[in-house]
Amino acid sequence: MDTMTILDFKTGQINRREELSFNGQETKKSHTFVDERLMDLIPVNHLWDQNEPRLFVCEAVREAPGAQLQFGDKKPPTEDSPVPTADVLILSFFITEEHGFLLQDSFPRPPAYQNLLGIEAPHYYFTRKPGEADREDQVDSGCPCVGRRPLRDFIGLEGCDKPTRDAMLQFSFFVAVGDMDEAFKSIKLIKSEAVWENMARMCVKTQRLDVAKVCLGNMGHARGARALREAEQEPELEARVAMLAIQLGMLEDAEQLYRKCGRYDLLNKLYQASDQWQKAVEVAELHDRIHLRTTYYNYARHLEASADRGLALSYYEKSDTHRFEVPRMLSEDLQSLELYINKMKDKTLWRWWAQYLESQAEMDAALHYYELAQDYFSLVRIYCFQGNIQKAAEIANESGNWAASYHLARQYESQEEVRQAVHFYTRAQAFNNAIRLCKENGLDDQLMNLALLSSPEDMTEAALYYEDKGEHMDRAVMLYHKAGHFSKALELAFATQQFVALQLIAEDLDERSDPALLARCSDFFIEHSQYEKAVELLLAAKKYHEALRLCLEQNMTITEEMAEKMTVSKDSKDLSEESRRQLLEQIANCCMRQGNYHLATKKYTQAGNKLKAMRALLKSGDTEKIVFFAGVSRQKEIYIMAANYLQSLDWQKEPEIMKNIISFYTKGRALDLLAGFYDACAQVEIDEYQNYDKAHGALTEAHKCLSKAKAQSPLDQETKLAQLQSKMTLVKRFIQARRMYPEDPKEAVKQCELLLEEPELEGTIRMGDVYGFLVQHYLQGEEFHMAYKYLEEMRKRVPSANMSYYVNQRTVDAVHQGLGIPLMHTVPERVHHNSAEDHKEMDEEVLEEVENDP
Repeated sequence: MDTMTILDFKTGQINRREELSFNGQETKKSHTFVDERLMDLIPVNHLWDQNEPRLFVCEAVREAPGAQLQFGDKKPPTEDSPVPTADVLILSFFITEEHGFLLQDSFPRPPAYQNLLGIEAPHYYFTRKPGEADREDQVDSGCPCVGRRPLRDFIGLEGCDKPTRDAMLQFSFFVAVGDMDEAFKSIKLIKSEAVWENMARMCVKTQRLDVAKVCLGNMGHARGARALREAEQEPELEARVAMLAIQLGMLEDAEQLYRKCGRYDLLNKLYQASDQWQKAVEVAELHDRIHLRTTYYNYARHLEASADRGLALSYYEKSDTHRFEVPRMLSEDLQSLELYINKMKDKTLWRWWAQYLESQAEMDAALHYYELAQDYFSLVRIYCFQGNIQKAAEIANESGNWAASYHLARQYESQEEVRQAVHFYTRAQAFNNAIRLCKENGLDDQLMNLALLSSPEDMTEAALYYEDKGEHMDRAVMLYHKAGHFSKALELAFATQQFVALQLIAEDLDERSDPALLARCSDFFIEHSQYEKAVELLLAAKKYHEALRLCLEQNMTITEEMAEKMTVSKDSKDLSEESRRQLLEQIANCCMRQGNYHLATKKYTQAGNKLKAMRALLKSGDTEKIVFFAGVSRQKEIYIMAANYLQSLDWQKEPEIMKNIISFYTKGRALDLLAGFYDACAQVEIDEYQNYDKAHGALTEAHKCLSKAKAQSPLDQETKLAQLQSKMTLVKRFIQARRMYPEDPKEAVKQCELLLEEPELEGTIRMGDVYGFLVQHYLQGEEFHMAYKYLEEMRKRVPSANMSYYVNQRTVDAVHQGLGIPLMHTVPERVHHNSAEDHKEMDEEVLEEVENDP
């Protein structure tokens, strides 16, 4: 099978044609060449290596815009050709059946050469232009019109033998393929530094640092090997490879690698090291601002070394180092330096120049520049040196500068003007020096004020001075107190009967103070009937029982803050757990007697006695907190107590309260009480709303609960169940009678008449409802005698005041008119029913039970 491969530079396409020799069948394959840099080139000449069949060289020109070149024209450009020499490229390729076209090297044709003659490893051969003879690259025949150039990988190996040449060709081939391992094997026995350098350069392209280390070793490049080892600390591979490129002189590749991995700090260093300062400044301003001032400074040093002082000044200012660098740089040109300092108007520079002038004994000029720099200390120092103390004092007083005041105070002290020295020591905040002078010269009045302004050590010294002197003991007590020596202050106050001072000292005592000291002060306040202060001190001394006893004896109200101070934490070692609980219960009992039920609840809860806490909360009447406390306590007794309390409220109008009552009785497993509550609910439905259906449902629930309850007396339980069953039966009969009335009025009336004969009816169903039902029925049938009969019976069995509640006045008037009987009009009034009175009595019993519960 024959294969033909075509590389089209114009389109970058590679076409391959395969033809079977026995039948002439042809197949075509095409793909794009990988190196896009070779597109838009026009080949004008190509030659093969006579000894290496895989290697050929091509001479190509870049197509000019709008130009057309005929394919049949194979003449290379000549001297008179309009194509520039720089646009003529020499391209060398390896070509194999397996890998196709592989670009080995490309470079512009050297200006001294005219045309490519051929290739024979290790050289390219060219014709020279006239007058460009060079002995170094002439061929062996000595012909001046022919020159040669070594292949890239043969630099330094031009005179090698055949095995070395073959090894280098293998190396070049595998480098073009990208197989670094095979390329390394090909040249591992070659000792040429140029070969290993080429290998290292390829390692930059392939980023093989492991191979690069071997190459640097064979090159004897110790500095590069060390730099590469130090670069291993960089996290980015590109940054490490860039260091290899720098050591090999491949600065453009290093720049691209640094940009690729975003290491602009290293790129900045590269530009500075390679003297590309404008690029370094640009990178620092745009990407590496953290090193911007450093870059400005380094550039300024470079400019200074280059004798470009004007531009160096600018960059010293940008780096903010001009205050010390510019005076150093211009130290030999004082006139320029003075002009620069006056121009900048910088206080630091003014001060530096003033110091220089002072060193040259030019005091008047120095004073001028010190004044511009507002260096008051130096002004005072020079005026004192000149003996002008009055001017120095004016400056120190006006400026308030501590250093200036201190220096002036030293001058006054040396002249024994004590009061002026004390004054300026005070302005300089040098209180210890001022106190020293006051003690030495008996200035007791100023000593007190200065000691209060000074440190605790100075206060203590002043207090000792007063104590030793035996005068102004109140001042000594105050100074000991301010210095933090409470025990000493109290001892002196007790000894000298300073009661006002004692009160001031006691205000600053807390739990960190000495317990014995606290107890002594509390006794003092008890003696002088200041009980609240005494209680605070006892609590600070952790004498909780004594503090509580004092509160009880003196009938003091325990505030929440006081109660919290009396409360000992669980992890405290001052009291045992049992003593802690007893103390909390005593506090709670005291709060109960004072009527502070919420605080009592809190303390009972902290003591772990939730039952007493609930009783205290019930007395407070805070329904919301009672419901919350019952919900979080989860104790049977507390659930029942809460439910009993809620029954004392207007639960008929608050569905949420009714729901909580049922929930608490259920959670407290008080089914007998829950049954009683359902029974009460049923009676309310009958008395208030005449809703016998809901009443029957409530009675059913009551019967269920009572049947599940665990009663102490089974006989009483059976009796209550029988009563509930009887009530349910009577209510059910009345409901059925009312329901059947539209269909069978006679049967309904008969059932109601039978209900009236039931002896237990009065305690279950309102008799007025039954009588009203019958009166209404007979009035509709115009049986006035029967209607009047039941009206009269109702008057006898139901109080007359409640008649209008069951039968409206129109019905009564109609009955009397039907019989012609005159009517005695009475003013109807609605009164409380038995059920409501029963509820009121039950509520009063619940409250009484809560109050009397121990």
